[in-house]
Amino acid sequence: MKPLAGTRVLMILENSSYPGDGRPRRESLTLQRAGYQVSVIAPARPEQAYREVMDGVQVYRYRPRFSSGGVWGYLWEYGWALALTFFLSLRICWERGFDVIHAHNPPDIFALVALFYKPFGKKFVFDHHDLAPEMYSAHFGGGSRLMFRALVFFEKLSCKLADHIIATNESYKRMAMERSGVPAERITIVRNGPDLTRVKLADPDPVLRAKAPTIFGYVGVMGHQDGLDYLVRALRHLLYDLKRTDFYCLAIGEGIALDGLKRLAKELDVQDHILFTGFVEEEDLMRYLSTADIMVDPDPSNPFTDRSTMIKMMEYMALGKPIVAFDLPEHRVTAEGAALYAVANDEGEFASQLVRLMDDRQLRQEMGRRGRRRVESHLQWCHQEKCLLAAYEQIRRPQRSPAATTDPAGPKCVTEEHAEPAVSRVL
Repeated sequence: MKPLAGTRVLMILENSSYPGDGRPRRESLTLQRAGYQVSVIAPARPEQAYREVMDGVQVYRYRPRFSSGGVWGYLWEYGWALALTFFLSLRICWERGFDVIHAHNPPDIFALVALFYKPFGKKFVFDHHDLAPEMYSAHFGGGSRLMFRALVFFEKLSCKLADHIIATNESYKRMAMERSGVPAERITIVRNGPDLTRVKLADPDPVLRAKAPTIFGYVGVMGHQDGLDYLVRALRHLLYDLKRTDFYCLAIGEGIALDGLKRLAKELDVQDHILFTGFVEEEDLMRYLSTADIMVDPDPSNPFTDRSTMIKMMEYMALGKPIVAFDLPEHRVTAEGAALYAVANDEGEFASQLVRLMDDRQLRQEMGRRGRRRVESHLQWCHQEKCLLAAYEQIRRPQRSPAATTDPAGPKCVTEEHAEPAVSRVL
């Protein structure tokens, strides 16, 4: 497929840095390789420059203001991000220009930036990572009904304003159709497929390997909605109810819930069996994950997680690791036979499934092989990027269907020689 000359894309994200967030990184590099001119606006981590070029992608960053928790904290964080993003978009419009605004949620308020530019003929792509209203309810244990309705309003605004929506799975596509009334032809599913040139086994870490016969691993955000408290309580069941001491758990990542999780581990007297690493360099990340015997995804069942696809599940599978997770609908769609599924939100059952894998090395190996095969055949990024490019072809030529504009062979999988470079930090 040959992109039209002069197609310029402005990507906007707030929830993570660039290139730290894998999905915007993979999408921007795919578009750049396909001939698009890509600019990115994102918050800066302390060590990052405010302006740089990465593999041809022009990156503009701003100093973020992070929430300390609570509704007003998030309003301050998102309001600051909206203002800085808008002013940087004006700069990019003047310096480089753009034809498409590609906004990654959360938050959904970047529709307001697109609303300003729509009269000037700019297209808007809404990349729907998370169901913000449901995520808010999960994070705050219900929260304010007024705030929930406000989040639904901005989600609907984003969906209705979008020339095209990119959804991460069928559940999100159905939600856009049912809640926002978007026709199916304006939605393309692009899953969070891992890049196998980046997510690959490394030499095990000898210090971690010596900690226990069985190493559990978790990597991801540590928010209140991510279920790490369920994992800590499951470890307590494992240690005190099932009388197992032959394990050690590595929890990699950071987030607003991290300090509370450390306190909970101490209160439940499991602190000697779990290490919270915080954010780690990518080289360390691959070494730690390669050392782990069993990976865990403790996301509990709720209206948000039941519909969401977790990228960590696919990264675990890419490394050939067996998984223990709660029995959620999208978990089964993603992992199929690569995971053992505990009864939703039952920490004791979660611990029992861990024991089952701890005691069955052959089952662990077979599940790991199933997961790796599924990633290679269906889920890895080189399969998903075909859908992304088809969506952009439809945006440029709305009178033609994606089937008529997509090269049947699609883009080739990225080889080692053309792999995206390692980034400084990753979750």
